[in-house]
Amino acid sequence: MKLRSSVFACFILILEVIGIAVFLRGFFPVPVKSSFSSKNKLSDLPLEPLAGHPPNSSRLPQPLFKRVVIMLVDALREDFVFGSSGSVFMPYTRHVVERGSSHSLVAKARPPTVTMPRIKALTTGSIPGFIDVVMNLNSPALLEDNLIWQAKTAGKRIVFYGDDTWVRLFPKHFMEYDGTTSFFVSDYTEVDNNVTRHLDSTLKRDDWDILILHYLGLDHIGHISGPHSSLIQPKLLEMDDILKKIHSALITKEAEGSLPYLLVLCGDHGMSETGSHGGSSEPEVNTPLVLISPAFKRKAGMEKPGVVEQVDLAPTLALGLGLPISQNSVGRVIPGVLEETPLRDQLRFLHLNGYQLSCLLKDSMPDYEKVEGFEQFRVAEKAHGNWMKRYLEGNTSEVLTNMGKKVLKQYLEALAAMSSTLSKQLGRYDMYSMIAGMVFVFQLLLVLLLAMPEALSAAAAVDLPILSSLLSLPFYLLCLLLASVHVLVCTSAESSCYFCSLSWGLVFAAVAFSSAMFCILISIATRRLPLGPKIHWKSPLRSPGDEWSLSELDVLLLAGTAGHTLSLAASSFVEEEHQTWYFLLNTLCLTVFQDVCRKYFRERNGSGDEEEHLLPSKDSHAFPNPKSDIYSEKWLALATPPFTLVCCRLLRSLNQTGVQWAHLPDVGHWLNSSEHKMILSLLSAFCLVLIYLLVQRRCSWVSKVALALGLLGVYSYRAAVGNVLFPWQHSGRTTSRGTVEARFVYVFVLGILFSGTKDLLRSQIITADAKLKSRGLWEIYSGLVLLVSLLFRAHNLPVLCGCLLIQTLMAQFIWKKLHYDAAQTTIMHYWFGQAFFYFQGNSNNIATIDISVGFVGLESYVEAPAIFLTALSTYAGPLLWACHLVCYLSSERDRSPVSLSHGCYCLALLRSVPAAAYIVLVTVLRYHLFIWSVFSPKLLYESMHLLLTAGVCLFFITMEQNHSSSKP
Repeated sequence: MKLRSSVFACFILILEVIGIAVFLRGFFPVPVKSSFSSKNKLSDLPLEPLAGHPPNSSRLPQPLFKRVVIMLVDALREDFVFGSSGSVFMPYTRHVVERGSSHSLVAKARPPTVTMPRIKALTTGSIPGFIDVVMNLNSPALLEDNLIWQAKTAGKRIVFYGDDTWVRLFPKHFMEYDGTTSFFVSDYTEVDNNVTRHLDSTLKRDDWDILILHYLGLDHIGHISGPHSSLIQPKLLEMDDILKKIHSALITKEAEGSLPYLLVLCGDHGMSETGSHGGSSEPEVNTPLVLISPAFKRKAGMEKPGVVEQVDLAPTLALGLGLPISQNSVGRVIPGVLEETPLRDQLRFLHLNGYQLSCLLKDSMPDYEKVEGFEQFRVAEKAHGNWMKRYLEGNTSEVLTNMGKKVLKQYLEALAAMSSTLSKQLGRYDMYSMIAGMVFVFQLLLVLLLAMPEALSAAAAVDLPILSSLLSLPFYLLCLLLASVHVLVCTSAESSCYFCSLSWGLVFAAVAFSSAMFCILISIATRRLPLGPKIHWKSPLRSPGDEWSLSELDVLLLAGTAGHTLSLAASSFVEEEHQTWYFLLNTLCLTVFQDVCRKYFRERNGSGDEEEHLLPSKDSHAFPNPKSDIYSEKWLALATPPFTLVCCRLLRSLNQTGVQWAHLPDVGHWLNSSEHKMILSLLSAFCLVLIYLLVQRRCSWVSKVALALGLLGVYSYRAAVGNVLFPWQHSGRTTSRGTVEARFVYVFVLGILFSGTKDLLRSQIITADAKLKSRGLWEIYSGLVLLVSLLFRAHNLPVLCGCLLIQTLMAQFIWKKLHYDAAQTTIMHYWFGQAFFYFQGNSNNIATIDISVGFVGLESYVEAPAIFLTALSTYAGPLLWACHLVCYLSSERDRSPVSLSHGCYCLALLRSVPAAAYIVLVTVLRYHLFIWSVFSPKLLYESMHLLLTAGVCLFFITMEQNHSSSKP
C-alpha cells in the first residue's frame, strides 16, 4: 500500500499522540492513598498507650481552639512578610510576628505550585499528583478524606468567601459561601472586594466555627505585571488591614474562660520573578505561615522563621479542633502549637499523628517494617506506655518529666522519618500502561526512520506492506503472545491497571495493531538489508547522475538534532534547554554564512550562471535587474547570517529563562519599569510599524487596510491597560481592561482570516490559480501574526518583529538563492521555531506560562477561548515558523511538487525522535523524585508539540493537494 510521505507522516503523528496519551495515563500516578474507602472517625482512633495493664481508654485531649479563621492570600511570597520590605508591605502583620502571640513559619509547597493542588494539600495533608495541573482548570469534587469533611461531620459550621475552587472541591460543605472566579486575572480589585464585603457582618456573628477567606488579587497582579510591580504594595497593605480587622474582632469576641481562637495567615504558593507560578523555584515554593492565638507565648522580638511542609497544616488544624487526621495525610503536627499544653496531651497528640502515618505506611509499602521511622514509632509508643504507667501511679518527680521529654523527642523523630518516606513515595505508577505506550511510540518511530529513504526520494511515497503483514504467520503468533501477556499481567497485578479495565474488544484491537506494526517494521527492515531491492536515496532537486553526499550543513543539522535529543537525558540540560538551542542556532548561522561565502566568492563557474541565480524570482522574467541591484543582493545575502546572529543575541537579552538564572534582571524587566514607559512606547510603536511593512507585502489591499487598523488597535489596547502611552497621555492616568480595544482587533483578525480562507477555497474549487492560493496562505499567516501581536506583552513585540524580519531575509537571500532543499529548509525552520519559543521567555517550567493572555478581550472567564489564547501565545514561536514553512514551500513555483511532502515528513521526524526518546528516559528514571519538577512539565510540552505538529501536517496535506491541482 503506497502512501504519500505527508499522509504517512501525519498518520504516524496521530498514532504517536495516542501512544503518548496511553503513556501519560500510566505516568501520572495515583497519589498515595489508603486502600480503605471510608474516612477516619473518632471511634477508630487508637487507645492511649499504657504498659503492664489492659489498654487505656481512647481519651482525646480537649480541642486547643474554639474558632479558626484561615486567611489565604493567593501567591503570597515568604519575603512579602518576613523579608526586608515586610515592615513596609504588611506593617501590622510584621508587628504581630515580632511582638505578638504568634508562630512564624515558612511553609514549603511541593510542585506543582498551582492553586487546586495546593488547596488539596492544605485540606488533606497529601501531596497531589502532577496531573492536578490539568484538573486545576475544572476541579471536580474532592472525595478523599479531608479536613473540611471531618469538620462538617463533627458539626462544625463553616463559612467560606473567595476562590470558587473551594466550592467545586467541597460542594454542600459550607454553611454559607460566596465564590469568585480565579481565572479572570485582569481583575485584581473586585475579586477581593467581593470577599471583604462580607467580613463586617460575619465577624459580628457567633454562628460559625471556621471561617475561610481566599484572596486572589495579589496572584492576579503577579500574572499581569510581576512581583516588583507598583501595584504589589497597595494590595499587600490592603491585606494587612484586613488581617488587622479580623484580629481585632477576634480579640473583642474572646470570652473569659473559653477556648482561644486561632488566626492563620498563609499562601497557597509563591510567585516567581516573572509573576507566574507552577514550578519549583524558591520564590514559588516558600510561603509564609503565621499562626496567631492567645494560646501561644508572646514574643520579645523578631525570630528566624522555622521551616515546615505545607501539608503539616492539615494535621495541626485537625488536632487543634479535636478532629481525626485525614487518612491520606503525610504531614506531621507543628510542635510549636502544642508547647503550652500539658505533657500528657502533647504525647497523645503526637501518638495520634504517628498512628495515622504508620497506618498509611502499612497500606502503601509492602516492606513497611524495614522503614526506619516505623520502628522508631514502635519504640516511642512503648516508651509512651511506660511513661503513662508511672504518670497514672501519681509519680510527679523530675525523672518522669525528663522521661516524657525524651518520649516526645522520639515521637518527633519518628514522625519526621515516616512523613519524609511517605512524601518521597509520590504515587503508584501504572507500569503496564507506561510500557505499552512506550513500546507503541517506539515502534512508530522505527517505522518512520526506516521509511526515510523512500519518503525523501523523488517519488515522495512510502510502500507499507500492510496486507502481507496481516496475512503472515508471525502476526497471529504475536497476537496470541501479547494476549497471553495481557491476561498474565491483569491476573497477577497487585494494583489496578488502566488496560485491565478495558473491554476485550478494545484490548484485542490494541494487540492486533501492535502486532501489525511489528510485522510492518520487520518487513521494511528486511527491505533495507543489502539483499533486498535498493532504494536510491537522492535529493529531489539534484540531477539523476549526482551521487548523494552530505554537506557541512547536512552534518550540522543531523548532528545537532541528534545531540539535542541525547542532551535531554540530563535534568540540567532540560532545565536550561534554551542554551542548547541558542548554541545550535548560532552554529547554524555561521555554517550558512560559510555557504554564502562559498557561493559568491569560491564557486564562480560562470558570470552568466551567477547573474541568473541572483535575479529575483518574482516578476523578473521580463526585465533583468541592473548590475548594481545584482551586487546589492549579493551583499544583502552576505549580511543576512551575521544580522541574524546579532538579532538573536539581542532577543536573548529580553527575557531570562530556564531555572538557574531566571531570577536575574533582563531587558524586559527594565522596559516594564514605570521609569522607562516612554521608551517601551516608542519601541512598541516602531515594532508594530515594522511588522506591518514586513507582513503586508503579499496581502490584498483590503487585508492591508485591516492589518493597519488591527495593529493600531493593538497599540490602543496596550495603552488602555497601561503598558504604553500615547503622546497626549500622562503616565498617572487610570487604566482599564482594554476589552473594547481587544475586541476591535479580533474583528480585523477574523476579517483577514476569512479573506485568506476565501482565496484558498477559490483557488482549490473554482480556479486552479497558484497566485491566488499563495495570497490566501500569506493572508492567513498575516492574520495569525496580528493575533499574536495582540497577545504578546509589549516588551515581547521585538521578538515577533525579529521573527518576521529573519523569515523575510532568510527566504529572500538564503533558502531561495542557495537552493536548499525541502528537508534542509524544514530542519532550519524547526530550529528557529524552538529558539523563538525560548526568546519569548518560555521554559520547561509551568511557571513561565502567561495565563493572563487567556483573558484578553473577555469580560469574564470562558474556558474554551481562554485555553486557546493561552496555548497560542505560549507556542507562538514554533507555530509561526511552522506556518511560514507551509507558506514558503507552497509559494515556491520552481520547486518540485514533492517538496511539501518532504517538509511534512521531516517535521514529523524532528518531533517524533525527542518525544520517543523522552518517554523511554522517563520510564527508566520513574523512581527519581526530581522528575516531577523537571521532567513532567517537559513531557507535557512534548505532547503539546506533537499535537501542534500533527495539525501543521494536516495543513501540509491540504496544501500539497492544492499544489497538485493547481499544476497545469
